[in-house]
Amino acid sequence: MCTYQTEQISISGSGKGASGWFTLNEATVYFDHPVHAMAEHTLNIDFRNPGRGPSARVAVELTAESARELARAIEAALASVPAGLAG
Repeated sequence: MCTYQTEQISISGSGKGASGWFTLNEATVYFDHPVHAMAEHTLNIDFRNPGRGPSARVAVELTAESARELARAIEAALASVPAGLAG
């Protein structure tokens, strides 16, 4: 069952697509049917720069377990950054 709950945030970073690196300024996160991943439902993350057209997109489809592990790994990596370095 899809929740249709979508979170959209502004971000600052870069992504690499078929044409090389590009600036990212938007991320959309939602739980839905995947396009490619071999799972019934996945947490889907679209990193985008809408101003550069549809090719300025990096899409990720993760199982719920993998998404939770990624969130824990991100928090652990950020927690280990020396004070003042990460802003």
